[in-house]
Amino acid sequence: MTDYVAPLADMQFVATRLAGFGDIAQLPGGEDLNEELLQAIFEEGGKLASGVLAPLYRVGDIQGSHLENGSVRTPDGWKEAYGQFVEGGWNAVPFDPDFGGQGLPWLIATGLFDLWHSSNMAFALCPMLTQAAVEAISRYGSQTQKETFLPKMVSGEWTGTMQLTEPQAGSDLAQVRSKAVKEGDHYRLSGQKIFITYGDHEMTDNMIHMVLARTPDAPQGVKGISLFIVPKFMVNDDGSLGPRNDVRCVSLEEKMGIHASPTAVMSFGESEGAIGYLVGEENKGLAYMFTMMNNARLSVGLEGVAIAERAYQKAATFARERVQGKDIAGESPDSVAIIRHPDVRRMLMTMRALAEASRALAYYTAGKLDVALRHPDEAAGKKAQSRVDLLIPVVKGWGSEVGSEAAWNGVQVHGGMGFIEETGAAQHMRDAKIAEIYEGSNGIQAMDLIGRKLARDGGAEAKAMIAEMRDLDGALADAGEELSALRGPFSKGLASLETATDWLLDASKNDIRDAAAGAMPYLRLWGTVAGGWLMAKAALAANEDLSAGVGDPSFLQSKITTAKFYGGRILPRAQSYEAEITAGGDTIMALANEAF
Repeated sequence: MTDYVAPLADMQFVATRLAGFGDIAQLPGGEDLNEELLQAIFEEGGKLASGVLAPLYRVGDIQGSHLENGSVRTPDGWKEAYGQFVEGGWNAVPFDPDFGGQGLPWLIATGLFDLWHSSNMAFALCPMLTQAAVEAISRYGSQTQKETFLPKMVSGEWTGTMQLTEPQAGSDLAQVRSKAVKEGDHYRLSGQKIFITYGDHEMTDNMIHMVLARTPDAPQGVKGISLFIVPKFMVNDDGSLGPRNDVRCVSLEEKMGIHASPTAVMSFGESEGAIGYLVGEENKGLAYMFTMMNNARLSVGLEGVAIAERAYQKAATFARERVQGKDIAGESPDSVAIIRHPDVRRMLMTMRALAEASRALAYYTAGKLDVALRHPDEAAGKKAQSRVDLLIPVVKGWGSEVGSEAAWNGVQVHGGMGFIEETGAAQHMRDAKIAEIYEGSNGIQAMDLIGRKLARDGGAEAKAMIAEMRDLDGALADAGEELSALRGPFSKGLASLETATDWLLDASKNDIRDAAAGAMPYLRLWGTVAGGWLMAKAALAANEDLSAGVGDPSFLQSKITTAKFYGGRILPRAQSYEAEITAGGDTIMALANEAF
């Protein structure tokens, strides 16, 4: 039995009514797309998620992955589940048909990863990293590299990894020391990499490592990093596998969560040196790797969405079944299910509203990515890409925090049973935390938001989106009494975002420490307000459908009710974020270093 039910109705609604699926279907490559196909894909994905992956979630947490005699062994059922994943063609969904992909939009792939992460986050990390590696080779690899590696990576027969950091480096990739020495048409790599997700496993017969390293004459810092393809097993000219390359997993990290995902310490060049192939040009590896990182950051934010959904479902089920306490209004003389208690309802509604709002923002961003990649008009594509660039750190940072907040609430709803591992609520909390750290911790995402994304264009894209969101005010005013309650909180939230944006732009010119002190609350402010904008749009769309007599009335009314809760309970956070941002950095920086 599984406690996970794919949220298909919400996924379909968000994709079609909020994320622009209809517009994407009109772009080149979308000729065969329609809502019926979208629904069928999500339904089939839901079957794999709930029927195959979800039952393994707890198994993976208990058993974990292990290093045995130099090889990594994943938990019971993992290899068979991955085989079904590949056989179903799920890995190939968004990729180039020239290499065996299905050429479907990233919006669809994002919805599917919502399912994979929610049903079994530790499992989904493997195809997530492969997806990022495929993107890097597709964009920057040579034709020979594409023909050699992509077909089996696209299908999922081979998996991929991202190998960036090292023990001395952490998030400062300028400190990377791994070496790459040219030898004919390839390089010999040596060094050590840490925190490598699925750095080794037995689910496929080969894996393709994307590795950052320095050539001997490379300049210091990030400008001297190159990107290399390093296969676990060499690939012969006919596509068959050759000898083992000089790359090994030497240990696995012991983690507080995602136990089934092997987080490896990788060693390159313990003997003659690992053979690697340069991607693109020397010393441009970090720029190439950012393609993988941005792709992965969207997916990591989605992990938060997915965990929020899973934790909410578990908590709601428990609250309906757990009988404890009397009805506070005295409507029943008997003990009642705890879902009758207002504070339990508050937690459940918070989880639900955050899951729906963060899902909407992740799907909306994925839809804009499709426009950027597919639109025949270059200017329209650049405009969409600018929106994606602005929102990626918000999706990653706010989405992952949403997952942790929801998981925390889920434990609290379970009460004492939430503290007991057997119930599974604690696993969500342990797993969710990694998403706040993965692919650049959220503080780094916040600095990216105020530095590269806000200051880069003087706030032009941020202000353009704020103006677009303001257009919703009129629609809310015209929507009647049912939705008028949303207008005030949304307008106040938008005003806080605008004020904070202007303040940060000024602060960045004067004392960057003031801006940096407000970076994290600014990221939260963006997520809260953008999520509120999309929840309000969802309420308007649901209201239209109800008036027209189309769709499931219960689902549509629930969308409106949840949006109103978000407006009354979540959007007011915007004012506190504004106050925190505009307070500056004086009290943060006031204590002397030695006083800590």
